Amino acid sequence: MKAVWKYALIAALSGLLFGFDTAVISGADQELQALWDSSDFFHGFVVMGIALWGTVAGAIFGAWPNNKYGRKACLMGIAVLYLLSALGSALAADPFVFAAFRFLGGLAIGVSTIAAPAYITEIANSEQRGRLVGLYQLSIVSGILMALLSNYFIARWVFADAWRWMLGVEALPAFLFLIFTSLIPRSPAWLLSKGKRDQAKAIANKLGIVMLEKSSKLEQSKSVYSRPYRRSMYLVIFIAFFNQLSGINAILYYAPRIFKEAGLNLDLAFLSTAGIGLVNLGFTIVGMLLIDRLGRKKLLYLGSLGYLISLIAIAFAFYLKVSGMYVVALVFLFIASHAVGQGAVIWVFIAELFPVSARASGQALGSSVHWVLAAIVPSSLPFMIAKIGASGVFSFFAFAMLLQLIWIYLKVPETKGKSSEAIQHELS
Repeated sequence: MKAVWKYALIAALSGLLFGFDTAVISGADQELQALWDSSDFFHGFVVMGIALWGTVAGAIFGAWPNNKYGRKACLMGIAVLYLLSALGSALAADPFVFAAFRFLGGLAIGVSTIAAPAYITEIANSEQRGRLVGLYQLSIVSGILMALLSNYFIARWVFADAWRWMLGVEALPAFLFLIFTSLIPRSPAWLLSKGKRDQAKAIANKLGIVMLEKSSKLEQSKSVYSRPYRRSMYLVIFIAFFNQLSGINAILYYAPRIFKEAGLNLDLAFLSTAGIGLVNLGFTIVGMLLIDRLGRKKLLYLGSLGYLISLIAIAFAFYLKVSGMYVVALVFLFIASHAVGQGAVIWVFIAELFPVSARASGQALGSSVHWVLAAIVPSSLPFMIAKIGASGVFSFFAFAMLLQLIWIYLKVPETKGKSSEAIQHELS
């Protein structure tokens, strides 16, 4: 099982680049808007938001290369895209070239949300699946923390074109990830789906995992929209929908701006943003330790209650003009709630809901919904704060989380410790 953990960790490192790429732009936010004298709309949707639209494209079309070329090949392709994005955006001379290279990074994120959880799910036994796929989320938050700390120190020590250094340092972990992914084996489940039985059995035996050689009738239905997968389809759509309606990506993208809105100076705003990364990492580890003990549904309950408390309190803080570290503490509570709940559960849950024949397509569906909203919500935040204020924005997020709590109670099944076949029969 040591080999399984090693290969799962390497695949999960795509999440490190995902998290870094998502959070690093927060440090360049206001400097880029001032440099190119952009309107709130152009800055939000093009300069800041273009990577998220690239992620949408990667999520929508990422199932095709995953099915055709396999999870390993996709992970290596992701590394190349991150490398090009980091170097190109750091050297960009105008907002349009910058946006083009940021779009490549977004493509890599979108494809990684399909390839990495699918790969890890397919090399893991059901008893360890939650913790192993959870490595991907742990890597994401580790990447976020790395980006926020990197931004903080670069902002303090580099005075000219600091944003170029913030974005360019991602090239090093991207290059290392490319080397590491060349060392992992291909997914035995994917090989079997392509009729390469001997190769699949050899890798499965090496990993010490149980692999079914015959597909059930449910698994033979490959379309994610076919009747056997109807309930799974709705579940992945709604968990992705509520994940982004919490406001998590909006807060990660604009944390320094939100903290400045709460009255903090620039240095303290960046330091508090780095604190978000530490809280996120710590509570993601808690979520990983609990996911195979308490189960997916209980963690979603716990996270939803934390969301409601923190978001309602933040909305009141802005409405009553309570500023300073009080808002920072509430944002930390929000981040902790996300890390233990949706953050720990979403990629595990989506990967569990479909068999190998439909897994990439099912994850592409969930990822597409996730990233369409992840593009719209953060891109709209500067405009929405200007129109309805921070209090109104956080009130909207709180209402969405109340709806999530009701949905969990009425519709979400528990998948803890169940084989893929048992989950398919239950959902069908």
